[in-house]
Amino acid sequence: MKKLSCLIIFLSLASSSLAVDPSNQPIYESFLKCFSNQTCTAPNKLCDVVLPQSSASFTPTLRAYIRNARYNTSTSPKPLIVIAARSEAHVQATVLCTKSLNFQLKTRSGGHDYDGVSYISNRPYFVLDMSYLRNITVDMADGGGSAWVGAGATLGEVYYSIWQKSKSHGFPAGVCPTVGAGGHISGGGYGNMIRKYGLSVDYVTDAKIVDVNGRILDRKSMGEDLFWAIGGGGGASFGVILAFKIKLVAVPPTVTVFRVEKTLEENALDMVHKWQFVAPKTSPDLFMRLLLQPKTMNTTQTVRASVVALFLGRQSDLLSLLGKEFPELGLRTENCTEMTWIQSVMWWANSDNATLIKPEILLDREPDSASFLKRKSDYVETEISKEGLGFLFTKLMETGKLGLVFNPYGGIMCQVPTTKTPFPHRKRLFKVQHSMNWKDAGIEAENSFMEKTRSFYSYMAPFVTKNPRHTYLNYRDLEIGTNSHGPNSYREAEVYGRKYFGENFDRLVKVKTAVDPENFFRDEQSVPTLLTKPSMR
Repeated sequence: MKKLSCLIIFLSLASSSLAVDPSNQPIYESFLKCFSNQTCTAPNKLCDVVLPQSSASFTPTLRAYIRNARYNTSTSPKPLIVIAARSEAHVQATVLCTKSLNFQLKTRSGGHDYDGVSYISNRPYFVLDMSYLRNITVDMADGGGSAWVGAGATLGEVYYSIWQKSKSHGFPAGVCPTVGAGGHISGGGYGNMIRKYGLSVDYVTDAKIVDVNGRILDRKSMGEDLFWAIGGGGGASFGVILAFKIKLVAVPPTVTVFRVEKTLEENALDMVHKWQFVAPKTSPDLFMRLLLQPKTMNTTQTVRASVVALFLGRQSDLLSLLGKEFPELGLRTENCTEMTWIQSVMWWANSDNATLIKPEILLDREPDSASFLKRKSDYVETEISKEGLGFLFTKLMETGKLGLVFNPYGGIMCQVPTTKTPFPHRKRLFKVQHSMNWKDAGIEAENSFMEKTRSFYSYMAPFVTKNPRHTYLNYRDLEIGTNSHGPNSYREAEVYGRKYFGENFDRLVKVKTAVDPENFFRDEQSVPTLLTKPSMR
C-alpha cells in the first residue's frame, strides 16, 4: 500500500496541479513538502539533502565546488536552497518542485565553469549539486571496454576506475582531475589525446537525463535529436544529465612526456612560429600544448614559451620524429620521460614525480579550493606571422600576469564532420585559452585584472576567426553575450550561440523548443526556445 500511495502522490504532483503558492509559507517549507511527497521520504530524513541557507551544511556544500574565488565572496549571490542529491529520485523531485515554485534551477557537477554559471544567478535560484552522483561502472567485456559514469564523478575518478580494471585502456578527456564529468562531456570535452581520438563526446554511446517533466530518459527514449544536443551543446539547456555511457580507448604500455622551455633570448619566437606548422599536422600520437607567459628574469622582461607534450609511444620514436619535423624545439633525451599512461595523467596534473605517486591521488577532489581567475578563448585557422607573434609577445609583456595556452587540433579532428556533434570547431588549427589568475581579493584588483584581460583579447582579434569570433562552450565567457529571456531571446542568444556552436546553433534551438518549450532549463547563456514549437525530425 505504501508504494501505491507514493505512486498516487507522484502522479498527482507531476500533473498541472503541482503548483504550490510560496506566498502561503516560507519557500523552503514549500519546497521540502513537495520534495518529501515526490520521494516518499519524511522531511526529517532529508536534512542532509535539502539544505536551506540556515543549515550548517549549506555553506560547506556550496563552497566545496566553487572553483573561481570571484564567486566565493560574502557579496556573491547565494542560492536559497542547495539540493545535495543522493539518488536519481532526488534529481527528479528537484526538477518538479523547482518548476512548481517557479524558481531558477542551476545544476553543478564539478564547478569548473569559469564564470560560475552553474551556481550563480542574479534572480532567486536553487542549486542542484550532483557531486554525490558519481558512481562509475567499468565493463571490460563490453565491446573492448565501456563505462557508465555518473555526472558528478570527476575526471580523475574516471581515469582511476579505468586503471583499476585495465592497464591498456584510457579515455580521451581533460587533463585536470577535478573537472566534473557531467559538464565536461556535455560541452564536448577534450584533452591531450584529442588528435588521436577526438573529443570526449565522440565516445559517448548512451546517456541518462531527467527532462523537464521529471522523466528519466536514456538514448532510446530521448531520441537521437536530444542525444545529439547534449553531446556538445551543454546539458543544462535541455535537462539534468545523470550519467554518460562511454567507450574506452586503447593506450600503449609506454608513453612519453616532455617539457621544453625557451625565452625570447633563446629564440622562442622561431620555435613558436614553427610550432604552428608542426603541432596540428604531425603524428596523431603526439599532442604538443604551447604555453606563453610573460616573465621577469634578471630585471629584464621577456616571454617564456613552454611546449608540454604527450606522445603515445616510445622516446626513441619521438626524438626521431621531432628531430626531422621540429628541430627548432631542440628536444633532447634528458627532456623526455617514459611512463605508463596513468602516470602521464598525474604528470599532466602537475605531479612532476608522477612515476613515484600512486594513482589514488586522482581521487582527491580538492574541495573548497579556488583562485581568482578569468578565462577567454579563441580559435586560429591561419598561422600567425612572426610579425604578428612579435606584436603579441610585446603585448603579453605589457599586460603582465596573463598567459596563453595553444592547443593543437588536426589528426582525427579534421576527419569528423563539424555537424556530427554540436561542437563546430574541428577544422581549426588550434585553440587559444586566455588565462588570467590573481591572488588579491577585492573589487579594485578584480577590475584591474579584468581590464587587462579584455585589452589583450582585443589585441588578439586580428589573428583569430571572425564573423563570428568563435569560442569554446566549456570555457564559458559571459562577456561575449547574455540572454535576458525576454521577447528578443533568440536574437540575444544568437550573439553567443553562433560563437559557441556555429552552424549547429539553429538545430540546438529546434531541439530545445521541442523538449523544453516553456524554457525552464535556462541560464545566462542557455540555448533559447522559439515561440512556435517545431516538429522533430
